[in-house]
Amino acid sequence: MTFPIDAVRARFPALHAADTGRAFFDAPGGTQVCAPAIAAMTAHLTGGTANTGGAFATSRDTGQLAEDAHAAIADLLGARPDEIAFGANMTTLTFAVAHALSRDWGEGDNLVVTRLDHDANVAPWLAVAADRGMAVRWLDFDPDDGRLRLDQLPGLLDARTRLVAAGGASNALGTLNDLPAIVAAVRGRSDALVYVDGVQSVPHVVTDVAALGADLLACSPYKFFGPHAGVLWVRADLAARIDAYKVRPAGTTGAHRFETGTPSFEALAGTLGTVAYLDWLGGEVDPTANSRRARLVAAMRACADYETGLGERLLAGLAALPGLRLYGPPTMAARVPTFAFTLAGHHPDAVAAQLAARGIHAWSGHFYAVEAIRRLGLDEAGGLVRVGLCHYSTAAEVDRLIEALREQVSGSGEQESR
Repeated sequence: MTFPIDAVRARFPALHAADTGRAFFDAPGGTQVCAPAIAAMTAHLTGGTANTGGAFATSRDTGQLAEDAHAAIADLLGARPDEIAFGANMTTLTFAVAHALSRDWGEGDNLVVTRLDHDANVAPWLAVAADRGMAVRWLDFDPDDGRLRLDQLPGLLDARTRLVAAGGASNALGTLNDLPAIVAAVRGRSDALVYVDGVQSVPHVVTDVAALGADLLACSPYKFFGPHAGVLWVRADLAARIDAYKVRPAGTTGAHRFETGTPSFEALAGTLGTVAYLDWLGGEVDPTANSRRARLVAAMRACADYETGLGERLLAGLAALPGLRLYGPPTMAARVPTFAFTLAGHHPDAVAAQLAARGIHAWSGHFYAVEAIRRLGLDEAGGLVRVGLCHYSTAAEVDRLIEALREQVSGSGEQESR
């Protein structure tokens, strides 16, 4: 069926704010929040909040909310509720996991990170490697197409490799990494764990951690239409063996051992509202789906198809602009709808500022993908301009972006080289 874009946009209050001239191409850094998430957070806070574990009503209600939120995210990821932990954000969770996993690592051991990843999936592993005297091995990517050099991965693995950290998708270039191939390579050469940064992939593709075969995956609800929070999935049998750093009374069930301290219950409520929104969307695009997991899969597939069409429109427009160089995969194959480019004669910050002056929200810089920008030789030139689509974007907005860039190319926008 036709993607219900009007019904989708009606569920995002920010798209209908007083400043209706805004076009949100900043989704890779954080999406707008859907109305069900906002309503769920408001309902929790206005109805009465409390910590869990008490006999009184608000405590019992909050406990049920937390249980429901874990179950909802488990359905989104194809996991079990006890394999899910909530935290402040993906970065904080990853540092906590790295600290816990590395208790038994030491000199002679090694781990593998990539030059394509956000630093949240690099810096924590560099830190524990330095602490434990471990070697760090780098998996490179091809600067011409933004794809990881998976042919090099087997040569980086051996019996002393403890972990391989890889992203589901590049937050800078949009590359959708071949995670099954990464997992297969690791399993064939070592007993290393596979840690996946799913922050950029979970909002755009169907995620099935059970089928993926990795060991841990982290993502961020604020990148898929919800509140600021972090989510960690840990394979059940692995979670049981991890001695997490936590206060002594904190729970030890599954991944919950990483939930030390009181969480943001309003964020859990908002995450539950976000999954409810995607559940609704799945029912719209596939009325035959008879479970929440089935509806969530239907929603993500419909979003991916819609975003692919918009992405092809954007790629065609970018290709027609003289002086514009696209980085990353040249087509929508093997990419999420995140696009990075430079414009000859224009500093990336100047391009983003000119777009902002036209009400078009875009990013410039390194986006914390510092290794990727350095590998591309752009760290001294200001990095890249980055625009991102999601399922509430429209073809008219894409055309508006292309026209704004065309004006800059033609010289009607302020130029700045530095």
